[in-house]
Amino acid sequence: MGLFTSGIYKTPDQLRKMLAPGLATHAGLVAARKLIVAGASTLEIDAAAEAAIISAGGESNFKLVPGYQHTICASVNDEIVHGIPGGRVLEPGDIVSIDCGAILGGWNGDSAITVIVPDPSQPELVAQREQLSRITQGSLWAGIARLAVAKHLNEVGDAVQGYIEAEGAKVGHSYGILTDYIGHGIGRSMHEDPPVFNYRVKQRGPEVKPGLVVAIEPMVVIGSPESYVDEDEWTVITQDGSGASHWEHTVAVHKDGIWVTTEPDGGAAGLKPFGVTPVPFA
Repeated sequence: MGLFTSGIYKTPDQLRKMLAPGLATHAGLVAARKLIVAGASTLEIDAAAEAAIISAGGESNFKLVPGYQHTICASVNDEIVHGIPGGRVLEPGDIVSIDCGAILGGWNGDSAITVIVPDPSQPELVAQREQLSRITQGSLWAGIARLAVAKHLNEVGDAVQGYIEAEGAKVGHSYGILTDYIGHGIGRSMHEDPPVFNYRVKQRGPEVKPGLVVAIEPMVVIGSPESYVDEDEWTVITQDGSGASHWEHTVAVHKDGIWVTTEPDGGAAGLKPFGVTPVPFA
């Protein structure tokens, strides 16, 4: 794992500069969500997200990743993450994960959502996929809530895994948690130290203290977590063909508490069930 240095912690002024790219990222996902309907192509969703980010004063940071040319990743059904937008047209019952990021003023935001395309003709499939997405989203908020009280970062992974296991037990199903792909620090670059695990590990990780900013992003599948990378060299797909969900937020720790930079309310609605109230930056 190695030692973490003070370089992973931002100053109060730097934290404030991360608010705008977080909101630009949120705007991109709001625009994308509106187009997650049967008949829309993933490339159309990509264009809508980019237009919204530009309108918010930002630019796509995904396009800064060498070899990637789009604003979002659009992963459908058995695609877990890093799906490339293109001519694929969404169909009723699809489960669609959209990962999106923005850079503004040299600082980054990163967030992801999962949406199920309505399909009255397949109620069991839709219910199964909605349950997967609900549990994945809930595990994200469980991890963020733990960050608010944690002494060390890897407590987040314990909270995420614990939530998924508990909710799975309630519905009588064991969900798979991706271990090959994890969250990360974020700031001047979209991907920075430290790593953020979505599952329990032995190491404690760096100290949680003011200035820490991380992207927490559980990726959960209905079946086995075993995956492979498609021939396009980007798209990660479940080996057993089962559906996948991905939720993500950028979260900042400051002297008075935590704030989700990719939510306009700082995460208040998502954190309320966990008894945590986010605090705006001073």
